[in-house]
Amino acid sequence: MNGKLKPIRVDDAYADLLERSLSTISCDLGRLIYLASTRDYNTGNYHHEGLAMRFQPDAAREALKIAHEQIFLRIAGQSLEDLVAQLEKYLDASRQDISEVLRAWQKLEPYRIAIPMAANPTVARFFLSNIRLAVAIVRHRQEQASPSYPQVASQPQSLAR
Repeated sequence: MNGKLKPIRVDDAYADLLERSLSTISCDLGRLIYLASTRDYNTGNYHHEGLAMRFQPDAAREALKIAHEQIFLRIAGQSLEDLVAQLEKYLDASRQDISEVLRAWQKLEPYRIAIPMAANPTVARFFLSNIRLAVAIVRHRQEQASPSYPQVASQPQSLAR
């Protein structure tokens, strides 16, 4: 062997990512959050240690970017009903207190970081709007199912009417 790295195509890294990592996540919203977490918040570069070890780092980075963009577009194109179902599935799989997650998602909007850098601004706004609505719907359902569910302080009403 001559010691040179064999060129690896991005689609091989992408297929491996789908098979090994993404197939174990229960829903597209979970996959979106996972893929966003592989992106460095300072540079926007993606990194996945296992994928980078099996493939060239550039191929791994590009595979992560492509997967992130594709799943984002798939979720952004879903109906509100389907997005609510995705959120409920994500919350069930999270092993976190659902009321705490919903409260954080309403106040902090951590899902904003899930938007790919190259996303169309209109699609990104649509996604954010639908996620906010989905969170409100799931939260309302939680409140209806549990009267002791913690309430969020209401927003101050405008004095001008």
